Amino acid sequence: MSPARARITAACVDAAAVVGFVALGRSSHSEGEAPVGITAVAAPFLIGAAIGWLAVRRTRRPAGLPAGTLVWACTAGIGLLLRAVVFERPTPIEFVAVGAGFLALMLLGWRVAWARIARRRGEARSPSTTWRNRRGRAVRRGQPTDNAS
Repeated sequence: MSPARARITAACVDAAAVVGFVALGRSSHSEGEAPVGITAVAAPFLIGAAIGWLAVRRTRRPAGLPAGTLVWACTAGIGLLLRAVVFERPTPIEFVAVGAGFLALMLLGWRVAWARIARRRGEARSPSTTWRNRRGRAVRRGQPTDNAS
């Protein structure tokens, strides 16, 4: 998998995790499952996740825990701040704790699962560490390349 495809895949999984977090929260509080309502509540967290993805856009391991930790911190921190200040929604301390914890579980949990699956399959690294050089040959991080020639 190319680094660009790995980044897009990881960003989509993160976005699905954020929307899942919001949908689960809305249904558990009987607020309805209308797409417009879910979108309105998810917006600050998706903006935070997008900022996190801008911060890690050059990483070679978008499915790794370091990238996931930064994306989670931006999603939770910026998302909760935007929710309170810009979107003017109530943000009690209990919601901050539960929201940050659940987002950590979702955004970091799939990365841990991915790493374990890759390890069981015998892949020492995530697929995002493999890319193609100018001649179309697969190159892994740390291997010499023939791009200079």
